[in-house]
Amino acid sequence: MKDLIRLTCFRQAHLNHSPMNSSPVIIREAREEDLTAIVHIIADDIFGARELVEQQLSESYRDAFDAIRSRSDHQLLVGEINGKIVATAQLIFLPGLAHQGAWRAQIESVHVASDQRSRGIGSILMEEAILRARIRGCHLIQLTSNKVRKDTHRFCKRLGFVASHEGMKLTLDR
Repeated sequence: MKDLIRLTCFRQAHLNHSPMNSSPVIIREAREEDLTAIVHIIADDIFGARELVEQQLSESYRDAFDAIRSRSDHQLLVGEINGKIVATAQLIFLPGLAHQGAWRAQIESVHVASDQRSRGIGSILMEEAILRARIRGCHLIQLTSNKVRKDTHRFCKRLGFVASHEGMKLTLDR
């Protein structure tokens, strides 16, 4: 049953795929003790001002983390180097009727700590997300990226993603 599969393993890879150049990057599912680091990485971004990073995290972050972890079709991934969280991404598996009832994966909120960018961590994280989507039997993977993130668009194209659709969002009041 695809919707009950939850990968509990982790992947270890070396930056730039060379064990001589660096400490290994471990890609695994996030644990509760990773939450503060994850929020700090998300806030360390050109759009990070929308995050509330304080000494004590807002309960809304904990509630969202618990909701993600409680669903077998959601995975919150982290990249870890020497015990430090340096990257994160959320992977969501979606059933659909299109493409003859094919499953798809949605990748959300991909972030690499600013002092760790351009080292291959994002590629390793995305490769793991793609592998997990393949294991789940997904027909395709989709993601959206803000139009101003030109470096992100080039990065995704290098990974094989195609800008085939126009995405739209509607912000709802809370």
